[in-house]
Order: sequence, then C-alpha cells, then structure tokens
Amino acid sequence: MAKREMIYGMNDTPPFPIMVIAGAQHVLTLFGATTLVPLIFGPAMGMTTEQLAKFIGCVYFAMGIATLIQTHPRLGTGLPIVQGSSFSFIPPIMTVIGAYGASGPETVMQYVGGGLMTGGIALAVLGYTGLVGVIRKVITPVVIGPTIMAIGFSLAPVAVDNASKFWPVSLLVVFLIFVFSLVMKNKIINIFAVLCAIAAAYLLCAAASGAGWIGPGHPAFVGFGSVAAAPVWRTDVFLPWGAPKFSFLAVGALLAGFFAVMIESIGDYHSCSYVSGLPDPSPATISRGIGAEGVNCAISGLLGSVGTTSYTENIGLIGLTGVASRNVVRTGAVLLIGMSLFGKFGAFIATMPTPVIGGAYMALFGTIGALGIQVLARADLGSQRNILIVGFSFLMALGLPGWVGQESVQRAFMDPANGRFLATLGGMAWAILKTPMAVAGICAALCDSLVPGTDAERGIGR
Repeated sequence: MAKREMIYGMNDTPPFPIMVIAGAQHVLTLFGATTLVPLIFGPAMGMTTEQLAKFIGCVYFAMGIATLIQTHPRLGTGLPIVQGSSFSFIPPIMTVIGAYGASGPETVMQYVGGGLMTGGIALAVLGYTGLVGVIRKVITPVVIGPTIMAIGFSLAPVAVDNASKFWPVSLLVVFLIFVFSLVMKNKIINIFAVLCAIAAAYLLCAAASGAGWIGPGHPAFVGFGSVAAAPVWRTDVFLPWGAPKFSFLAVGALLAGFFAVMIESIGDYHSCSYVSGLPDPSPATISRGIGAEGVNCAISGLLGSVGTTSYTENIGLIGLTGVASRNVVRTGAVLLIGMSLFGKFGAFIATMPTPVIGGAYMALFGTIGALGIQVLARADLGSQRNILIVGFSFLMALGLPGWVGQESVQRAFMDPANGRFLATLGGMAWAILKTPMAVAGICAALCDSLVPGTDAERGIGR
C-alpha cells in the first residue's frame, strides 16, 4: 500500500493562519475523549460542579504540556503525535476511588497524583534506558488483545449506571453516534461523530431546561449558574489538589494503566510514522517516546491531572488531511493550554448532564473492547492454544476482581497481623488483582510465554 504524499511534512512550518486552524482541528479531535475522562472520574469521586470544572482545566493543561514534550525530538519521539487523557487508567483509578473515596475528591486526587508520579518515573527509566525493548518481547497480540478487551468491557457497569439516570437521552446519544459515524457520508462529521452527538443531545437538554420542560432536579437538566460564578482565569495549576500522597495500593493499581499505555503507545508510534510518510520508528525513537510518556504522567500528577497517552484519533487526522507538521501539533498544544487557563470554559463543560455522558460511554467503552478483538485477530484465532489462553485470561479479568473486592478478601490481603511489610505488599497485590486489565494482562502474558507456540500462532511478525 502506497504512502500518501504529505502536503506539509513533519519538519515543515505552514503559514501562521493555516498552522493555527490545523492546530485547532487537532484540539477538536482530541477534545471529546480527553474531556470524557474527567467527566467519568469527577462524579465517581463526588466532585462538585466547581471542582469538576477545575479538574477539566487541569487535564487540558497537562495534556498540552505532555504534547509539547512528546513532539520534542530530543525529549520524545519528535513525531507529530498528540497526547491526551488515557482510558487505560480508568479501571485502576476507579480502584483508587473505591479505596479512598470516602475521604473526599481532594484526597483521591492526591493519591492518584502520587501513583502517577511513582509509575511515571519508573516508565521514564524503562524508556530512556532502553529497557523497554526487553519487555516488548513478551507483548504479543495474544497478550494485548485480552488486556484492551478488559479495559472496555469491564467498564460496562459504569456506562449503564450513568445512562440509566435517563435512558431516552442516553439512547439518543448512541443513536446519533451511529448516524454520524456510519450512516452519514460526510468525512468531517464522521471524524467528529462522538462530539457532534454529544453536542446535539446537550443542546436538546439545554433547550428543554430553558423552556421549563425539565427542572433542576432532573438528570438531564442544564443550568449555567456555575458558569457565571466561575473565575475568568484559573491560576492554581501546580498541585491544585494539595501535595501528592503515596501508597502501595494506589501505585499498584496504576501500574496496570502504565502497562497498557506502553503497549498502545508503541503501536501508535508506528502508525504515526506510516501516515506521516516516514520510515518505521527506530528503537531509540520508541525508547524516547516511552520515556516521555513516563515524564508526562509524572508531570500530570503534579498538575492535578490523569494519566496521558498517544491519541490514535489524531493520527487518523494526519492521514485524512495530509498535514504531518510537528509545529501544527505543537500549536494545538499551546491552544489547549490556553483553554485550560480560561476558567469559565471548564465550568461550561462541567454542566454536561450525566445521561449525555452515559450514552457516549456506552458507545466508546464498547468500541474499546472491540478494538481488543481487532488486535487479537493478528494472532491465529484458529489455534486451540490461543483460544484457551484468551478465554481463560478474559474470564479471570471479569471474575477475579469482583471476588478480590469482597471485604473479607480485602482484609485477608492487608491483615496487619501479617506484619507491616507483608500487609503493604498485600495491599499492592490486592490493588493489581482488583483491576480487570491487570488480571487479563498478567494471565495472558504468563500463559503465552509458558505454553509452547509458534511465532505465527502468537501473531509475531505479522
């Protein structure tokens, strides 16, 4: 398959107006998914509308900084690749919320910050020292597939819980996503299908609220009082939730997210190089990229944000437009930072009704799970070996965390009678086994490495 000729190559600098408009398009492309992540965590932590607005601003700011680092040719890959908030950290952070949620959202975010800093530094060491090459040898489609499937499908209760607040609006969002992405043949609408569906449902809810058809107590109600009360500019960008806190439980849970981020980012570096008309990334480029991912996650912890990763959606935008300029992506990052500092913008996004977000969850989480199946297809699905490994790993991912989460089992893992050291290790093990994607990845990696199989069966070299 021939590579598309680029209108602007990686090292080109388009005229300023084009650079700004093309950069803004990258922001719009990452906007939907990046915004959804804080909208998932905020309500789960019990954040107020004001806290959620602040959280959204923190995420935008951190992702803008992360993109500038990743696109730097000496600090990161130097590729025109955008960084956004990662869905891979959703199950682990939900585990942290379950453990510390009773203490309030600020406490949860302090532990998330500590976990991101610790895991980020470890990932940076793996990347910048080149050790990531050793780990890559055991990461095959048989391992990646169940891990990604567990990320998406394990979040089904979250999606349904949010959607059930008012099913008519949630199902409308799902319907519109199907229409905008599959039925309509307009490429621009296809690219922004999720964003368009959310915007349409939001406007409908806002109109119904303004007309008095639904009141303040209704799940679909949209009120703008918090926007008027929000500050024009946000200034608390460093440690906005307080000093980070560290626990083996939080670090252990987030390790699963870092494992998945490493897997998906390596694939994204290859995809970005291909659509940009470049050779495959060298081992040194991949190592710098993973190192930058670690640095970015650590910085995100300091900035009160969530974990970051490379965004496939923006890679598709490069292929669609033929604009692979690194400076365009960096311009988009600067625009994202500017948006993060405008306090009323985050407050406006925080007015999004829960049923609207629930509808987006149902479509997106299912899609993530299906992408795991797509990755798995690179291996030999006719092999009884692979069927058994994947089936066992995925079943354990869906079943084991629920058993581990029982109060009696949790107490057994962290029983003080075992001594402080063993109780601490037990807490870390509990957090890992409570995370579906970690269970899937560990089971699949062990089985795939220990059970004999050919490279063709395992999907290596395809």
